[in-house]
Amino acid sequence: MNNDGTTTTSRRNRPRSGGQGKGPLIKKIIGWTLSICLLIFVALAALFFFWASSAPTISESALKSQSTTTIYDDSDKVISRLGAQKREYASQSEIPATLKNAVVAIEDRRFYKHHGIDPVRIGGSAIADIFHRSNGMQGGSTLTQQLVKLTVFSTSAKDQTLKRKAQEAWLALNVERHFSKQDILKFYINKVYMGNGVYGMKTAAQYYYGKNLDELDLAQLATLAGIPQSPTYYNPAVDDTKYATQRRNQVLDAMVRSKYISAAQAKSAKAENITSGLDEDHGNTSENTTGVKEKIVDAYVKEVLAQLQAQGYNVNTDGLKVHTNLDLAAQEELYNAANSGVAFQNDSMQTGVAVTDPHNGQVVAMLGGRKIDDNVIYGLNRAVQSNRSSGSTAKPIMDYGPAIEYLHWPTYKALSDTKFYWPGTSKALRDWDNKYKGTMTMRSALVQSRNVPAIRALQDVGLSRATTFLKGLGITPGKNGFNLQNGIGLYVSPLQMSAAYAAFANGGTYYKPYYISSITTQDGKTITFDKHGKRAMTKATAYMITDMLKGVFTDSNGSATDANLSGVHQAGKTGTDEPMYGTSGVMDSWMVGYTKNYSVAVWTGFDNPKYAVAEGYEKSAHLLYKAIMSFLDGQNHASDWTMPDTVEAISYSGHRELVIRDSKWAFGFTEMSSTSHSSSASSLLRSSSASSEKESTDSASSSSQSSSASSASSASASAPSTPAPNNNQTQNSTATNTSNGGGAPAGQ
Repeated sequence: MNNDGTTTTSRRNRPRSGGQGKGPLIKKIIGWTLSICLLIFVALAALFFFWASSAPTISESALKSQSTTTIYDDSDKVISRLGAQKREYASQSEIPATLKNAVVAIEDRRFYKHHGIDPVRIGGSAIADIFHRSNGMQGGSTLTQQLVKLTVFSTSAKDQTLKRKAQEAWLALNVERHFSKQDILKFYINKVYMGNGVYGMKTAAQYYYGKNLDELDLAQLATLAGIPQSPTYYNPAVDDTKYATQRRNQVLDAMVRSKYISAAQAKSAKAENITSGLDEDHGNTSENTTGVKEKIVDAYVKEVLAQLQAQGYNVNTDGLKVHTNLDLAAQEELYNAANSGVAFQNDSMQTGVAVTDPHNGQVVAMLGGRKIDDNVIYGLNRAVQSNRSSGSTAKPIMDYGPAIEYLHWPTYKALSDTKFYWPGTSKALRDWDNKYKGTMTMRSALVQSRNVPAIRALQDVGLSRATTFLKGLGITPGKNGFNLQNGIGLYVSPLQMSAAYAAFANGGTYYKPYYISSITTQDGKTITFDKHGKRAMTKATAYMITDMLKGVFTDSNGSATDANLSGVHQAGKTGTDEPMYGTSGVMDSWMVGYTKNYSVAVWTGFDNPKYAVAEGYEKSAHLLYKAIMSFLDGQNHASDWTMPDTVEAISYSGHRELVIRDSKWAFGFTEMSSTSHSSSASSLLRSSSASSEKESTDSASSSSQSSSASSASSASASAPSTPAPNNNQTQNSTATNTSNGGGAPAGQ
């Protein structure tokens, strides 16, 4: 009995197998889940308030202000404000109720129900995005949030962070606490960008229709309300008005849904042509002047805006303060010289000019053209956008610079100016005077701008090493690479040439050109920009090229004696090329020169290459360079260059020449005294120099007698032990590009 009783009792107390105990486990899981959710909520709330605590302040004056981008020169003077028209601020009584209703209907139909942020709107927007059902009418931001964004924050993609969104929401809540709905609407209507340099709907009413807001009909007010979402697409004053019409009709339909107007009123307004009532004279609007003539800074401002947009900023709505490297005084001097101070062939003859600082790459001044029509804004910038044949300005950076850098040539290196045929052709290379001058030094060949010696130098150094040298100076080849003809004519812009020559000026470092020194956003955040440089050549190469290029201005045979400036330590090179259509004159005329403080590149010619620059105006580039360099050096005088320890000055044939110290070329010479550059015979060890001179002359003579295909190795006996260029590769590269350039450059 006891055993049976015990057994019975144990069975009664045994748990059933039907899932008893699941209830407590589920409760625990729910509890854990709720606890985790609560912790996440508390953490997110804490993070939100932490971010909100660092939000920028927002004032009534800021809410009223115009969100336009302001651009300054290097001395903090305003040179441009984005916004062609000065804003006319609308008071509360000047804003029709119909316009307010249109804005609320299309931008934020729950505007009067939320307190700055709208969870319903955010959720609806998220669902629409997930299921791709958005009609593009409303996003997740309320009107108040949009106002905050226009007032405080930038629209740059890199600024679209959770922290920024939290601060935006917090500020929207604060704005709603301190201002009425009607005030918020007024701030928004006065602040939004309306296209064509217009801010605010009151100004837009005058600009588009020549009327006040209360004089516009329903269709016109709906058009204005629809513009801010995309001022470019929804602009009624463009040729294709399809998008503006669609947007206006969306606004009218939204007003019907919100019961602001009837369906019949909407239908009547839709029947009105979108262009009805447009005023081509733009009504009673005034210019948003800065005191600086817009044309003077047009090209520079265009490049600044391009850089801002590349950084992800919306220059029309972000309210940026942009400080640039522009020297306004130099810019005005350059503009005046090109438009009235220097003689040009006619008003159609154009120019592109770039001025950079060799110490850092800052773009100091820039001219995109001359005699530009007043209605052209941000037009063709010939200093950046035009790639024209550089003529002989290519020689220092493609021929002689690499020869010194890689072959260690001295300035007295003998080169042959004799009959030369382009490899693989029967076409002879000629100079501007159709003459050949026999054997001459590298210095003389460069100063006199002889074509044949330059191409022979390029053959000796090889296209591969010349390409490497050019890449170091910011000049890259096209898909077909460089060819021999590029040695007397690269297709480059003035900005590229100014930056490349600046490396000679500073001792061998290439700095990438840049325009902006700092950007300050509406929330007070400042981003600074600094120089970005990389060594492109040795100090010896830079100094030796500079020393030779001084003679372009001062030597009686120099090609830029008309641009010489007394007391100015400058070096430079000219360049021209023959016209494409066999007419007299030149197609392009260049002057690139520099001091230790400035590098200036000037191109002149016609946009249409079928027109040639007449002989009397080939020097316009020289004279324009002279005008701006005279001004620049006058305000920041440059000292002369100091010879680096790696270079020796020696006497060669009675002339001062330069050689790289301890190179093969320096053997047998005694360094000249720093106080004497005379042709003293004692500075030359005659037996050794005679041998060296004969070696160079024999090498050049061999080069002149050989075909151009074999001339690539003519100086191999006298060059240092460096790898010889691949002659077959050089010939093939040249032969496949013989049509490039449209004729032999004039050479000067």
